[in-house]
Amino acid sequence: MNPTLFRHGINLWPPFLLAGIHVTKVSRDFRDIDVELRMRPWNRNYVGTHFGGSLFAMTDPFWMFSVLRNLGNRYFVWDKAAEIEFVKPGKGTVGTSFHLDEATLDELRARAADGGKVLHWFENDITDAKGEVVARVRKQVYVRLKPAARIPAG
Repeated sequence: MNPTLFRHGINLWPPFLLAGIHVTKVSRDFRDIDVELRMRPWNRNYVGTHFGGSLFAMTDPFWMFSVLRNLGNRYFVWDKAAEIEFVKPGKGTVGTSFHLDEATLDELRARAADGGKVLHWFENDITDAKGEVVARVRKQVYVRLKPAARIPAG
C-alpha cells in the first residue's frame, strides 16, 4: 500500500473527515504517523473544548495498523483494549505522533514465536500547539502468529 494514498484515503474517511481528524504524515514504512485534530464548530463539546471522543478517535487505528503493516500477513493483529486520561481541556489544533521502532517489532516477533498471544501496550500523548499534554492514550494491541506460519519445534 502506498503511504500517500493511505493518508489521503483515511483523511477522506467519513469518521475522520467529519471529526476534524487529519493525518499529516505517514512514513514509507508506516512506522511514523502524525495526526492532528482541528477544532471545528461540530467537534466542540458543551464547554467549547475538544470532544473527548474525537481526541480518542484520533489515536484509534494507528498502532494496530502500523504493527500489522510491519509484521505482515503471518500474524493476527487486533486492537484489544484502550484507555484515555484527560489531562487538560483541548483547544485549537492538537496532535499526536506514532513511532514504531525495530526493537519493539523484534520483541513482538520473539514473544509470538511459540504461537501464543501477545498483548502489548503502546502510549501516546496528545499535545496542544504549546506542546502541553491534553490527554494520554494507551492502546493494547493483540499479536499472534498464524498457525500456518508456525515452525514446529525440534
